[in-house]
Parts: sequence; structure tokens; C-alpha cells
Amino acid sequence: MKTIRVGLLGAGDVANLHAEAINGLEGSELVGLWNRTPEKGKVKAAQYGCKTYATADDLLNDPNIDAVFILTNMETHCEYTIKAAKAGKHVLVEKPAASTIEELERMKKAVAEAGVKCMPVHNYIYETGIRRAKDMIQSGKLGEVTQFYMMYNIHHADEIRARYPGVIRQILTHHSYTMLYLAGKPKTISCLKHTVDNTLAPQENVAMANIQMRDGTLSHLCASFANDDHAGDPWTCIIKVIGTKGSTRYSYRDWVINDRNGAHSQTYYCYPESIKNTTTHFINKVLREDAEPLSSLDDAITCQQIIEACEKSVEEGIHVTFK
Repeated sequence: MKTIRVGLLGAGDVANLHAEAINGLEGSELVGLWNRTPEKGKVKAAQYGCKTYATADDLLNDPNIDAVFILTNMETHCEYTIKAAKAGKHVLVEKPAASTIEELERMKKAVAEAGVKCMPVHNYIYETGIRRAKDMIQSGKLGEVTQFYMMYNIHHADEIRARYPGVIRQILTHHSYTMLYLAGKPKTISCLKHTVDNTLAPQENVAMANIQMRDGTLSHLCASFANDDHAGDPWTCIIKVIGTKGSTRYSYRDWVINDRNGAHSQTYYCYPESIKNTTTHFINKVLREDAEPLSSLDDAITCQQIIEACEKSVEEGIHVTFK
């Protein structure tokens, strides 16, 4: 078995999960990482058992690396993806995959010209429960899908909220690609946002979108950093698909450990597992077996179009027709 050798650009919280997955896979090796803050990078490298690089270019140009995981801030994803592709590296890029549709188009062109693989981290769809829901929909077991819901209510500490984008970009991106995977493409989009205590950060920390899909299905997406849901059967993070013959759901609350994990006050166990599932699919299926990712850069472009339609709806107070 050929060893797939990986380098990480960025060593934030999500890097811990990717590194754990890489180190736990037979036939994969985490060679090294680069981080914007060198001292933090050295700490993480010691934790992961790999080396550090002085610059991002040093990592990208290392002939001993087959694939690069781009885990840096969203604004740098396009630049690093293009550089990695030109260096002949396969790419896994965290979400949001880029800041604009134009950047995503440039990434797609560079990847195609280089003949390498590029997979966005659309981690929910690599979860077993979501894959099962997809099978139920495609096989007709749910009948005609009439409603799709994705709710997210997880309080984020002030310092985390301040450095994240608003929930439309940070969380509704997740909702959008999951909706695409399970319910298809939208026809019209209406979105509202709210900022609870804008003295802490100006970006919105609550948003809701109502969407009609091309086949008539209605979707409701909501996201909040402002609060947890402590009521019975809480909408912490829940996905529900309702059809004429049946329904299905996926919930963070089904697997909970009373221990902080990154931005979350508890460990919603399926979240770290979903990241590790994504890494495993990329290495074992996309790279080793030449399979297609479950979500492509084309899907990332559609997700960005949905996000920009949400932002347009908020800004202009209109119901946006999705092309």
C-alpha cells in the first residue's frame, strides 16, 4: 500500500481532528505543518508527531508531500489551493472553500489544469446518518420530500464569535451543502439576520433562511451563536427530512460527552467524527481509489451562490430568485 503523505497549512482547532484521522489511518503519514504563528505550530507539531516548515511555500514545494490540507482562514484558501495545485499536490480545503464565486472558479481552473484532486470539507455529508438519509430519499422510501430543516443553536464565547465570520457564512454554508446533498437546488431564497449585543462583535450571530427548492420542497435553515437550546429535545444541531411516506432525522444530541471541545461547551461527538470521516474518505477513497468526493468544487460554487443570495436577501429585504 502506497503511503499518502500529508502536510497541513494551519494548525487551529480543526487541525487536531484532521491530524488524528491521518495518524490513525493505515497507509497515511502526517509529514509536517506550517502555521502563521510559529510557536503554536511547534507545539502542535510535537503533539502530532510531525515537523514544522518555516514558510507555507516550503511545505507546498516539499516533494515528499502528496496532499495538502488547507486549514487556514477563508481569505487565504484560494491562494493556497492554486499554489498547491501548481505544485502538483492534491488538496483538501476547509469550508468555506473561498470568499467569492470568482475565487472558486479560479481554484477549479487551477485544479483541472494541474490534474490533481480537490475536495472541500463538507463534513456533514460524510456522516453515516446523512448517507443513510440520502439512500432513503433516492430509493423512494420517504416518498416525495416535502420539508427539509437544519437547525443550529450553539452558544459561542465572545472571543470566538468575534474572530469568526457571521453565522451566514460560518454556519449556513454547512446548512447549504447539506441541503444540496439531501434536497437539491433552491429556486427562491429569503433570509433574515440579527446581531445580539453588537458591542461584542458587529457580525450577525442569528440568521434564518426560508427556501423553496426547484421541485417544490420547502426548506428552513437557522443558525445561532447567541444561545444554546436548553429545552426538551433541543435544536442544538438537528437535520430533519419529512416526506409523504416517512421521515428521518440527525441530531448532535444523540452523542454527547460533558467535556469542552473547541468552540463547544460540550463534545457533540458526531462533529469530530464527521471531520475524521471526511479525512478518511479523501485519503482512502478519493486519493487511493480515484473515487469522486461526495461534494465537489462545483457544489462549493453552488453553496457560495446560496450564501450570497442570503446576503442579498438580508441587505435588500427581498425574496431572491436563485438561478
